[in-house]
Amino acid sequence: MLSEIRIEALGAITVATAEFDRGLTVLTGETGTGKTMVVTGLHLLGGGRADANRVRSGADRAVVEGRFSTADLDQNAAAQIEEMLDASGAERDEDGSIIALRSVSRDGPSRAYLGGRSVPAKTLSGFTTELLTLHGQNDQLRLMRPDEQRGALDRFAAVGTRLERYRKLRDAWRSARRDLVDRNNRARELAQEADRLKFALHEIDAVDAAPGEDDALIDDIRRLSELDALREAAAGARVALSGAAEDTAADLIGQPASAADSLARAKAALESTEDVTLRGLAGQLGDALAVVGEAARELGNYLNELPADASTLDTKLARQAELRTLTRKYAADIDGVLAWARESRERLAHLDVSEEALAGLHRRVDELAHQLASASTELSKARSQAAKRLAKQVTAELSGLAMSDAEFTITVTTMPAALDDPATLILPSGERAHAGGDGVDQVEFGFTAHRNTTVLPLSKSASGGELSRVMLALEVVLAASMAGTTMVFDEVDAGVGGRAAVQIGRRLARLARNRQVIVVTHLPQVAAYADVHLMVESTGRNGASGVRRLDGDDRVAELARMLAGLGESEAARAHARELLEAADRDRIAAQ
Repeated sequence: MLSEIRIEALGAITVATAEFDRGLTVLTGETGTGKTMVVTGLHLLGGGRADANRVRSGADRAVVEGRFSTADLDQNAAAQIEEMLDASGAERDEDGSIIALRSVSRDGPSRAYLGGRSVPAKTLSGFTTELLTLHGQNDQLRLMRPDEQRGALDRFAAVGTRLERYRKLRDAWRSARRDLVDRNNRARELAQEADRLKFALHEIDAVDAAPGEDDALIDDIRRLSELDALREAAAGARVALSGAAEDTAADLIGQPASAADSLARAKAALESTEDVTLRGLAGQLGDALAVVGEAARELGNYLNELPADASTLDTKLARQAELRTLTRKYAADIDGVLAWARESRERLAHLDVSEEALAGLHRRVDELAHQLASASTELSKARSQAAKRLAKQVTAELSGLAMSDAEFTITVTTMPAALDDPATLILPSGERAHAGGDGVDQVEFGFTAHRNTTVLPLSKSASGGELSRVMLALEVVLAASMAGTTMVFDEVDAGVGGRAAVQIGRRLARLARNRQVIVVTHLPQVAAYADVHLMVESTGRNGASGVRRLDGDDRVAELARMLAGLGESEAARAHARELLEAADRDRIAAQ
């Protein structure tokens, strides 16, 4: 539910704040005061296109801020909202509401914010989609488009799961068909590529390189090339640390003491005293002695691992040459060569152009086509059954909107496939259909204002006022699946007057029993049914406008102005009071 909206520098509005409650809220006002700017602001919060021309003259930017409550949403919609808030890092306000904001700069890009976090306009659109349904005169025109008509029928039929299954199967079917066509058209080229990959993989497998082997060979070759120098350095260091090697029988008289011997004597000297400081130093020397001993042992191991001679050097160099043959052709190092080989094996698996492989792919395409045809048939059946119910209910609603002789129809037919259509699908009935992104069906709304006349497509048969009532009747029927959302109508009553206007007011009030409905209207018969009446009026300063809530005599005066253009006329006021009393009686009778 939308609880509050604040608008700055948008169109005729300088600064205005409007608070909304449950039930039916109407916005009225003189032409040009900017009452549709409230709806424009909601479109911006819905992620709509930001038009810099909407920024009020003299201002740098326009700002629209909305406060939303999610307490009335069903469990699924509430879960989607929470997931979206978590993903964007948005936070709720202290009262649990969520603040959405959109700013439109005169010179720069627009900005969107949700729960105090900057977000893309698309994220804002995803958030408000669960909370707002906007209907304006442009929406009436969109209702004439086949895709909008199909979408309305799908909402009523609740075919979301069937439609999702159809789309997944269609994607898999089209992918498999493209693969089959590609293999047939490029059979020779793919066969040549497969031969090249097989040769390369055979060469790599023959070398049988290990991961990181090229780096290890470099170390081995360097060591073998400097074998004598390395042995001399390691042996000298070992003697210096721990004395002569165990197998050395040389006379040690006159040779300098090893590091280990010197440290041991120094440690023993310090330990022979009773001085605390010197005995502490003896402990440190003990640690040093352990380090020297460990280093001497490692040097011994190093010497033991060194080859006795450099005879294996030629073998290592030959192996290095083999590896370099691979790295020159396939990658910068052996690890890269092995990765290339893995990718090439995967590629080779998809390049099988043998008759067996093509036959298997043919079977896969046929199997997916069969499943897709079955899914499309189920989808068409669900739509056809729902079309009858929806048409009957909309016709009944039109009767309540002072169109008792009108008839609304919905036809669901199969889209035929052209001879060269790549998306041709053979249905179980044998019919050739075009497998579109939303199924194989064409949905068309039909309408006639007089039951005994020919039903024509809605785009050819309904006047502006009739189209407004058809859209309202459709929304009333579809509203059962949209509990908790806010529905906004911008002059949905255009081209309507008299008794039909009263019926529209009644229907909007009924629609608002279990959801919030906001209506921009110029009809007093509709405004009389409002639970909350807001008026957009000029403030008298540079053509600016503001929003004011009307009650009591102020509301009577506004209805009188809407009736006769004379808010001070006692006759108009009496008529306005009569409208309000009649609306109150209708509401009480409907409870």
